[in-house]
Amino acid sequence: MSVERHITGLLQQIARQQDIVEIAPQGSTPKAAALAHVAEQYGYTYGMAYRTGFKNSLVQVRMYRDPRPDARVREAAAITAHPQAGNGGTVPGLVQGSLKPLPEAVGAAAVLKDLITFDVMAQYIADRGQKVMAYLACAVLTVILLIDRSPVEAVASGAAVALLFTVAFTVGEVRRRKIAQRLTAAGFLTVVDEQGGRRFQRPGQQ
Repeated sequence: MSVERHITGLLQQIARQQDIVEIAPQGSTPKAAALAHVAEQYGYTYGMAYRTGFKNSLVQVRMYRDPRPDARVREAAAITAHPQAGNGGTVPGLVQGSLKPLPEAVGAAAVLKDLITFDVMAQYIADRGQKVMAYLACAVLTVILLIDRSPVEAVASGAAVALLFTVAFTVGEVRRRKIAQRLTAAGFLTVVDEQGGRRFQRPGQQ
């Protein structure tokens, strides 16, 4: 799907004054964040993000209509300044004809990228039960290898797989912790959703 079609699809949903708009699945988080920034200029606020598509290779973002008065001011300003958006004209916050943020929008898009990444990573951050299952699988692998290999080879193989799991778990947790620190520094608040997951919202956001 071309850049113009992505933008047009988003703006058509916005033009219908929908309470919820879905950004077309993107192949990268920066592109999804750039489109989320566009939606914010039309009076929407970030809602959530998750993986979708073949092998969860795409990022889907959901935006909610912001009920606050300043959101309507943003919307009116965007409509006035970009009357041909979606029809080949300029789009608020983006370099024309691309999903690259303008210099003045880079900071805001980076914050949205962090929000999206934090939510998407929640699907891959292992809880205690998942970790137990992973290490149990390593133990089972070691036992299976003992059947036709020497004890040293079997234990070494099982230990190598366990080490890979440990590194993956640690890297994911550290990265998500750093994102959380940046979002907190940017003024976002930690909330717990209906599923018990940790998320970030702007102050006053429902």
